[in-house]
Order: sequence, then structure tokens, then C-alpha cells
Amino acid sequence: MTTGFHIVVCGSLVPDPLQTLQPMMGASGTPELKSEMMLPSVLDPWAGHALYEAANLAKNTPGSKVWLVSVGPKARLQQLMMTLAQKVPFELVALDGSASGFIDAGSVANVMSDAIEGLTDLDRSRLLLFGGCASASRDAGATMQMVGERLSIQDQFLSVDQLTAQADGSLKILERIEGGQYLESVCEGPPVMVGWATGTLPEPKNNPQVGMMNMRTIMPALQKAQPAAVSADGVVFANVEVPQQRRDTRIVKDVSADEIARELVEWIKS
Repeated sequence: MTTGFHIVVCGSLVPDPLQTLQPMMGASGTPELKSEMMLPSVLDPWAGHALYEAANLAKNTPGSKVWLVSVGPKARLQQLMMTLAQKVPFELVALDGSASGFIDAGSVANVMSDAIEGLTDLDRSRLLLFGGCASASRDAGATMQMVGERLSIQDQFLSVDQLTAQADGSLKILERIEGGQYLESVCEGPPVMVGWATGTLPEPKNNPQVGMMNMRTIMPALQKAQPAAVSADGVVFANVEVPQQRRDTRIVKDVSADEIARELVEWIKS
């Protein structure tokens, strides 16, 4: 690949999973989390994997560029960017709208695909559309497929842990399947949609130089963030509640993977 990739990552914020999340029915009849606007936010973990993999691929492929398209309340996106901007280089496309987990995935896909189509310097023939294979808040693994369809991307891969750009321009992709196995696929090249699982990279360390470079474009992007018409219109929620079957987290050290797996299996069977 001599011209590089144009990588668009879709991802936004979610409530910090270490907080107590209590769903409730709002006054308008739409579900919401109790005190949702007061909860601290983090980057959606699956979207984070997608962003870090995108940045690593761009770093190793000269001529590449990374965009991050996010739908969320503008003020909260700004807070998130204070930390995220120091991780990896990217150009933010901010859309000012709800980041609630009870918003219709199709509505989110519409505004995201419109925003991507509006990127004037995006070369669709070099496009890698990245996102999480699911979201920690807003969908059941459907948003990225719909964004890909709206952008006429037919090659779509989900639960991906590894993508390798090969010398002939093709892409080798490993998708998770049952039994801890991988499905290996090779496609000719972009455009493709990739829904990432956990990938293979750790969270990058903060780099103040990257932060200063990113903030030159992030602040203007936040200032001109367009309202995003996302909603749950047409969706009826009969009830919302936390799962009845819960498992208390234990924090321990020096436990083997086999022992952790055995404990999880025993809990699932119980």
C-alpha cells in the first residue's frame, strides 16, 4: 500500500462501568440511567480498541489518516477529549446529540453515515471503516453494519482481533468464532467495515506532544459540532431493569487463565 489508508473510527462515550448503573423509565416514557448526566464518562471500550488499532495501522502505513466520529453531548465529549487526545493522533468529527444507550441504533447510523459522507478530503476507495463490534451502551452489535450499508461497503467483518495489511494491498483479517477459534479471511483491500473485538494492542500511554497536536483540531471541531437528530422514535420500551443474574467481581492476583475460565463456567452453570 503506497498511498495509505483513510481510516474512519466510529465511537463515543459511555458511563464509567465502575459506577452503579440503574436504568429507570424517564418522564417522557423513554428509559434512561438514574442521574445519567452526573455519571463520569469513558471512551466506549470496543471503540477504544478500534481507535488504537487504527492509529497503529496508520503509523505503519505512510500516507494514512485517522478520523474519529463521535455522537454525544458536546460538553461531555470535550471532557473525554481531554484524556483521549493524548493517546493517539486523530481528527475529531463531533456530533452534538444524546449518547444514551436507549437511542435507536438506526438513528445513530444515519447521522454517522451522513457525517462520513460529508468529509471532503475522504477518499472512499481507501476507506477502512472501524468501530466496536458492539457498544457498551447503545446497541446490540448493529450500528456498524448499518453505517457500512449506508456507505455501500459490502465487505464487512465483525468481532475482529487482527487486521494485517499485506504487501499486495490485500487485507488479512481474523474474526472470532465459536470455541476460541478464528476465521481467517483475505479481501482485496478497501473499502471494508471492521467491527473490532479486543484487538491485540494495549491502551497507549499518554503523550503530551500528541495531545497538543490533536487539540489544535479538536477544539474547533467541538465548537462547530452540528446537532445530531438521534432518538428512539418508534421504539416502545415495556420495561427496563438490570439483569437478575449478577456476579460479584473479585480482584485477585496470580490466577491462571485456566482457573479463571473454570470459575466462570461453574458460575454460568450454577
